[in-house]
Amino acid sequence: MKLKSNIAVSDSGFLFDPTTGDSYTLNETGKVILEMLKEGKSEKEIISEFTEKYDVDEGTFEQNLYDFLRMLSHYNLTEI
Repeated sequence: MKLKSNIAVSDSGFLFDPTTGDSYTLNETGKVILEMLKEGKSEKEIISEFTEKYDVDEGTFEQNLYDFLRMLSHYNLTEI
């Protein structure tokens, strides 16, 4: 999954969609995931890096990641 190229993300976690004018606030985890997506990392790479770096169960993180990605898709913030 890839974030649309026109989506702006600030260092503080503010996400802005200039097409709709909508804005969103991300938590630290969301910011890191979006940065990884912008770097072109796959879902498997994101899961691997998170479970290595943080004390989180792989199954739990995987489910939360896919929920987050579905939310991004729902708000039309991603490209197919």
